[in-house]
Amino acid sequence: MMTSTVLVLLMIPGLAMFYGGLSRTKNVLGTMMHSFAALAIIGVLWTAVGYAMAFGPSVLGGWTGWSSQLLFLRGIDEKILDAGVPEYVFAMFQGKFAIIAPALMAGAMAERVSFKGYCLLIALWSLLVYNPLCHWVWAPDGFLFQLGAIDFAGGTVVHISSGVSGLVAALYLGPRVGYPKTAMHPSHLAMSLIGVGLLWVGWFGFNAGSGVASNLLTAQALTVTQVAAATGGLVWMLIESFHLGKVTSLGIASGILSGLVAITPAAGVVQPIGAMVLGALAALVCYWGLSLKTKFGYDDSLDAFGIHGVAGMIGAIGLAFFIRPSQVAALVAAASAKGAVWNVLHQLGYQCFGVLVTLAYCSLMTFLLVVFVQKTVGLRLNESKQKAGLDFSLHGEHGYGFLNLN
Repeated sequence: MMTSTVLVLLMIPGLAMFYGGLSRTKNVLGTMMHSFAALAIIGVLWTAVGYAMAFGPSVLGGWTGWSSQLLFLRGIDEKILDAGVPEYVFAMFQGKFAIIAPALMAGAMAERVSFKGYCLLIALWSLLVYNPLCHWVWAPDGFLFQLGAIDFAGGTVVHISSGVSGLVAALYLGPRVGYPKTAMHPSHLAMSLIGVGLLWVGWFGFNAGSGVASNLLTAQALTVTQVAAATGGLVWMLIESFHLGKVTSLGIASGILSGLVAITPAAGVVQPIGAMVLGALAALVCYWGLSLKTKFGYDDSLDAFGIHGVAGMIGAIGLAFFIRPSQVAALVAAASAKGAVWNVLHQLGYQCFGVLVTLAYCSLMTFLLVVFVQKTVGLRLNESKQKAGLDFSLHGEHGYGFLNLN
C-alpha cells in the first residue's frame, strides 16, 4: 500500500507533464502549476477535514461523512485496519485520489483561468463535491455503496466527477481567446508522451492498490489495467490509420488514457477479456467524442471531459456485463441473504443510477462554485493576459529558455 501510494503520487507530476506539453508555449508553466497547486492545497485540506468528510460516519442525511476524531487524522495515530494496513497509509493513499481529481478537471479550462481563482475553486470543489461523492461511493455507509454500485478505483469518484465538472466550468467560462479560429499547437508533445508513460506506471498503484491488500485481487486489478491500456492504445492507432492514414503521438496517448480510465471502476471485477472490450469501446467512443468540441463549439482545452468523463462512464456502466463468475456468485449470495435477487440488469441499474447521480450533483455544484468564484475573486482571465500567456502574466516566468508565444 505504501508503494501504491507513491505510484499514485507519481501520477500528479505525470499529469502536469501531459497537460503542460499539450498547452501552448506561453502557458506551459501555468498549466503545470495547476497540478502542483492541487498537491499543496488538497494535500492540506484532505489532512485537516477531507478524510473526516469522506470516511467518517454519515451525517446530514448521508450527504457527507463526519468525525471530529478524524480531523487532522488525530484518531488514527495508532490504528491498524482489518486488512493489516495502518490507517495512516490508507488515508494517504486516498488523499492522492483527492488531489488528482481537481487537477484533471483543470484540463478542461486550461489557458484561461486566473491562478487565485483556480486555487479557490479547487479548494471549494474538494470540500463540497469530491468529499461527499467519495463518501457516497466508498464509505461503508455511503448510499451508493449500500445500493451496490461498483466503483473499484474511481470511475465515478475521480474521472466522471472531474470530467463533467471541467465541462461545466469550460462552458461557463467560454472558449479561449481566438478559439477555434486560431491554431493552438501543443508546446511539447514529447513531454506529453513522457507524462502519459508516468500516468500508466502510476495507474498500477491507482487500481491495484484499491484492493487495500497484496493478494489475488491485487494481481487481477493490475493485469486488467495493463490489458485495457494496451487495447485502448492499439484501437486508437487502428482508427487513426483508417481515418487519417497515419498514427499520431497524441492519438496513441489518448487511446492509452481512455483504456486506463475505462478500466478504473471495473478493475476489481472484470477479467482480461472484459478489460479488452472496455478498452476498445472507450477508444472508439472517445475518438468520436472528441469531435463534439468542433461540432458544438465548446472549448474543453485538453479533453478532460472527452477522455476522462466519457471513458469513465463507459467503464462504470459497461462493467455490469463483464463481471467475473466468482464475483457474480458473491453478488448473488449477498442479495439472497437480504431476501433479494441479483442479475446483470439489476447491476446495470445500480451502475446507471450511480453515474446519473454523479453527473447531476457534480454539474449543479460545480456551476454554483464557478459562478461564486467568478463573482468574487474572478476566474476567467481577461483578453490581454490570455494573449500574454499564463506563465508571464500570472507568474512572471517562462517555461523554456527561448520565447515562443505561439
